[in-house]
Amino acid sequence: MLNRTRNLVRRMAPLPAIALLAAVLSAQSYGPGDLDQAFERDVMILSAARHACHRFDIWLALTDEQQRRGLMFVRRLPADAGMLFVYRAPGRRSMWMKNTFLPLDMLFIRNDGTVSSIVADTVPQSLTSIASEEPVTFVLELNAGTSARLGIEPGSQMYWFNVP
Repeated sequence: MLNRTRNLVRRMAPLPAIALLAAVLSAQSYGPGDLDQAFERDVMILSAARHACHRFDIWLALTDEQQRRGLMFVRRLPADAGMLFVYRAPGRRSMWMKNTFLPLDMLFIRNDGTVSSIVADTVPQSLTSIASEEPVTFVLELNAGTSARLGIEPGSQMYWFNVP
């Protein structure tokens, strides 16, 4: 498909060729509206170490398919939004940034809702494994820098009331 598109672009005048290429490339990126079609939404609260509570609108990655997709191809994420990966049982969790264009903070969260560890400012599109330090049941992905800005650190508490 991409080779056929390149050949077509070479034969076209510059302006239409640029428009066609932009349309093809933008078809592979998603925004918050596209996430709404593939994921359920909910609200969660994080109680930070500075005794402040922060509300986040979250998309829920509940199934294996949703967890494989995650935030891949998303180009922008609202400041108060994130994705919560929910696993059936505690385990060591490993994530990567393949096809993820946003730098993220990854919060690894125990079954009781306490933040176990945070990997801040992950590198977009990296294939490096980002793993929990201990068995966890949840992984919360937020925009990079959110944890530091809000004082969220290990020991902070997640409150999410719709646990399946």
